[in-house]
Amino acid sequence: MISERSRTAHSESVGHLAGRALDVLRGVEGTSVAAAHVEEADDPAVALGAVRLLGADVLAPYALTGRPRPPGEAEAVRLALDALPPVQPPPAAPPAGEEQPWVMAWADWGLLTLLAADDPPDATGAPPLQPPHPQGPPRYDDSAPRHLPPTADGGPDSGPDSGPDSGVREGWAPWSVRMGRLASLALPGLDGPVHDAARAGALGLARGAGRATLRRDFPTAARIARWLAWLQADGVALPLDPAPLTTYIQLAGGDGGRLALDAAIARRLLGLEPA
Repeated sequence: MISERSRTAHSESVGHLAGRALDVLRGVEGTSVAAAHVEEADDPAVALGAVRLLGADVLAPYALTGRPRPPGEAEAVRLALDALPPVQPPPAAPPAGEEQPWVMAWADWGLLTLLAADDPPDATGAPPLQPPHPQGPPRYDDSAPRHLPPTADGGPDSGPDSGPDSGVREGWAPWSVRMGRLASLALPGLDGPVHDAARAGALGLARGAGRATLRRDFPTAARIARWLAWLQADGVALPLDPAPLTTYIQLAGGDGGRLALDAAIARRLLGLEPA
């Protein structure tokens, strides 16, 4: 079992890494996110775990600004993937499967997709930097979970969750929280089934962001608002303006850690911060 001390160390490392990504995004501290974090860490193993937990957001400053990744970033991500290989085969979506492994599988897909988008193919034509696999490295497309997220019904809570293959939709409240856990996918250069679910559930996401804000659960509110920002940038009509909501969440939630990174990414997607 993971000790409380270990859990705290990982949480602090993720917060520090998110802060570094935020500084690089704002152009106030260097250009390296993952590599600098690992090099400066007292415990490199914890730092590599933080890279995996932050997922595609370690590459967010480059995806959002178009700036090239500095040398060493890809190698730091490779080390993180080697230390904690993605699960194969990808797990089933909740409630049929456990939520955390499924969320992590989609986070891995986002990280691998952004990484491969900026790297040239190798001599065989295969995308580079594949996760290790007992039967050899699969193509990065194989890391995508085959089980898709349930969609929100857009109405009040409507009973227990239902599996993605059952045809029954789950209530917007649990669905929006689960989508918030996938907020690292709300970045330019990523588009897939989770994004289609977001497009189809704009009302549920708006309700979820409002609910989390009223409950003063600002980390969750920031993650869901980030999806709203991505949807607006994608041209989807929304039932509310995410700009003032995002600004309020940023002010109320504080300027540090992962919440601040989520809010800053949302503001960048909305064109509220300079490119």
